[in-house]
Amino acid sequence: MTDQRTDAYRDDRAHVFHSWSAQRALDPVVVDGGEGATFWDESGRRYLDFASQLVNLNLGHQHPRVVAAIQEQAAKLCTIAPTFGNAARSEAARLIAEVAPGDLRHVFFTNGGTEANEHAVRMARGTTGRHKVLAAYRSYHGATTGSITLTGDPRRWANEPAMPGVVRFFGPYPYRSPFHATSEEQETQRALAHLEEVFTFEGPHTIAAVILESVVGTNGILIPPPGYLAGVRELCDRHGVLLIADEVMSGFGRCGEWFAVDHWGVVPDLVTFAKGVNSGYVPLGGVILGPRVYETFAERPFPGGLTYSGHPLACAAAVATIEVMREESVPERVRDLGERVVRPRLEKLRERHPSVGDVRGLGLFWAIELVRDRETREMLVPYNAAGPAAKPMAEVVAACKERGVWPFTHFNRVHVVPPLVISEDDLLRGIDAIDDALEVADAHAA
Repeated sequence: MTDQRTDAYRDDRAHVFHSWSAQRALDPVVVDGGEGATFWDESGRRYLDFASQLVNLNLGHQHPRVVAAIQEQAAKLCTIAPTFGNAARSEAARLIAEVAPGDLRHVFFTNGGTEANEHAVRMARGTTGRHKVLAAYRSYHGATTGSITLTGDPRRWANEPAMPGVVRFFGPYPYRSPFHATSEEQETQRALAHLEEVFTFEGPHTIAAVILESVVGTNGILIPPPGYLAGVRELCDRHGVLLIADEVMSGFGRCGEWFAVDHWGVVPDLVTFAKGVNSGYVPLGGVILGPRVYETFAERPFPGGLTYSGHPLACAAAVATIEVMREESVPERVRDLGERVVRPRLEKLRERHPSVGDVRGLGLFWAIELVRDRETREMLVPYNAAGPAAKPMAEVVAACKERGVWPFTHFNRVHVVPPLVISEDDLLRGIDAIDDALEVADAHAA
């Protein structure tokens, strides 16, 4: 076993080029297996997966129904070009359309979320004949050329200049309001007034789309205050602008609804998805189209496509995933766990730890925001901290792992994003481990 582990590690270090990393600084854990909400390394050490890998493992590791669906499809037909019809692809599209918001009924398949956002923008530009796209500063939309331009966080900096026509705006963030609001109602009003002003100064007739994450994911798990998404929808309608809801991370039960936007009863023109649609077992993403976009390309060709669009293995996994979610009432269960278990437990955690400034979330999509000072709300580590400046968060991460929990962290936040199939006992055990680990953060707090 030692030799096997050493070989895997050696081959990784010798030949694998990792994303978002300084290559020589890496010391990756070699994962040997997983089941449900747990995975283990080659030495047999087990971790509770509180990151759902990259917030995509909605049905957990090795769900038997999804694994079986991939095996059965592989035995029948592994791949087929997207120009053909295929039962797995057709059924996946039908099931996705059945759970999609409002009148969105057609699905364009991609390999993942970044390509979904790229194609959604292309659809919006083709439909409106306009070129500008408004995107939020606190956002992440992917790593390909267009999607990284849409992204607001620092990962875009090294990739600039990139796709032209992207204009930024500030979305709502009640805890750190860019509008100096003192209530959720005020935050909604001022955020919408700001966005309307951006429309005015950019020229509404030049704007093809507004793209936003229904619930901002990596950059804060920011829950839009009541009325905000409806206000954005109204503003877009007034000016003939399309609304793109990025549900790559928040969709497929993560927020206690099939899509997070359903919480507010708002119907976008386009919804992008990936990750939870099949727990990432085989790469799959896509765009769900409303009638305005579909009719634009009903009689003229859509200028886009991918070799692996609607890959049969990925679509078979999606079919099994949606069937399991329906049969086991996964969105309803997630909603219950979020309100009955996570919310009260995190609120107690906030009361106990001086380093916890805010907790917020829906379903199994939560953030614990860490601060040095509750009064000033100074972040535990600076924005985009690296090296010694990031040490307090590195210490929190290490403390979580020592307690058998693999966390998801970003900047000054610990995110609570376990698989949606996690048991209530494991959910509480993971939060308790984070609770203990936050003693490390408290040492840095006033």
